[in-house]
Amino acid sequence: MGLSLAPLASAVGANAMQQKPATDKDAALISNRPAAGERTFTSSAVESTIEQVSNAITDPELRWLFENCYPNTLDTTVDFEWIDGKPDTFIITGDIDAMWLRDSTAQVWPYMSLIKQDEKIRNLIAGLVNRQVKCILRDPHANAFYKDLSKKSQWASDEPTPIDGVHERKWEIDSLCYVIRLSDGYYKATGDSSIFDTNWQQAMREVLKVFRTEQRKQGESPYRFVRVSGRMIDAPVFEGTGRPVNPVGLIASAFRPSDDATVFPFLVPSNIFAMLSLRQLASIYSDILDQPQEAQTCLDFADELDEAIQTHCIAEHQGFGKIYAYEVDGFGNKLFMDDANVPSLMSLAYLDPTFADDPIYQNTRHFLLSDSNPYFLRGTAAEGQGSPHTGKEKIWPMGIILRAMTARDEKEIAHCLRMLKNTHAGTGFMHEAFHKDDPSDFNRAWFAWANTLFGELLVNLHREKPKILAMGNI
Repeated sequence: MGLSLAPLASAVGANAMQQKPATDKDAALISNRPAAGERTFTSSAVESTIEQVSNAITDPELRWLFENCYPNTLDTTVDFEWIDGKPDTFIITGDIDAMWLRDSTAQVWPYMSLIKQDEKIRNLIAGLVNRQVKCILRDPHANAFYKDLSKKSQWASDEPTPIDGVHERKWEIDSLCYVIRLSDGYYKATGDSSIFDTNWQQAMREVLKVFRTEQRKQGESPYRFVRVSGRMIDAPVFEGTGRPVNPVGLIASAFRPSDDATVFPFLVPSNIFAMLSLRQLASIYSDILDQPQEAQTCLDFADELDEAIQTHCIAEHQGFGKIYAYEVDGFGNKLFMDDANVPSLMSLAYLDPTFADDPIYQNTRHFLLSDSNPYFLRGTAAEGQGSPHTGKEKIWPMGIILRAMTARDEKEIAHCLRMLKNTHAGTGFMHEAFHKDDPSDFNRAWFAWANTLFGELLVNLHREKPKILAMGNI
């Protein structure tokens, strides 16, 4: 077993985030990346991409932001080694020394297009699939894990106490969806089916079992989560079991991707994500594993979710027509809002580009960018989606990034880039959230997912809309 790099990652990341450029706009924009010898992972393909995209960005500050952010996951969060002849990749989220199934997938996703160019990237992503499988087999309801599977949770006071190796046990549908997304993406990029070993197949059986259980057709789920906290969104109501649901075929999620408890347990974007993931899983079973019965089970499950989504998750909203609700309970009650995470309603066209032509999605997007959305915030510094996770006055850069990624209008994309450039508070990095009127009031100086997602946006623009990056002053 190789040397763990997690402590090094923490030190490197913290030091990198503390560096700040001179406030004078005419001063040199000095790189905030760790020194080459202190980075936790390096890739020649990533470095080449940085050079190519940077050369196409005319605005100096935007170029500097890209150069800092795009490699941030590799620079500061990776612990890679070979275990029993197989790659193993543990990726911390940033300033928390734990790995989220969701974040880790999203953090490496922008490098997926480079997998054929660099064997190191290929091994990195294959290793992450292997590590995520270990996590699911450890506890399929958990969202975040430690590298050391014997480590005690810092949340030992939660009820029930997380088992060793689990950082926290917040049940979120998207955690399991992201594992399928990563596996499917890796195979499609490489044609390498070796990741679909017996452990992977057992993990997928656990995924399907949990999804079925959380449909609540047999009554209440055995899952519960209680945390003593001053934050009322840290745990579901009713002794950690959540509000009642009518079992209409949707999957209940105790928590959102923000790690906040849901209001109505049927979280719509996560159910849509599950539908997409089950169809990906069906293809793996049929085309690669030659297991037609399992493939049909997944397709039938996906179709059941699709029907339930169309029946229970769409409604007329004053002034916007038919839109997707954010959460429902199956009794007819619906919550109209969004949370600036992925999956979100805004991000549906990012997760599956076919949504871009869906009139209901477009209606929903108009709603999300309006004052009718209680978490679309307008301030003197920027406008954008927020999240209950960070209160009523803070905007998430991730929400602005997803808005740009799903926008068709080039002026809207440039507007998003301008806001992102003007709200990093001189740090050279994206944050979890910043105050709508004061970007210097921000959460999380080291949030690798937001950084890498920003990098993904600019790589996509370089490929699809290069003239935006050629604008002299965003």
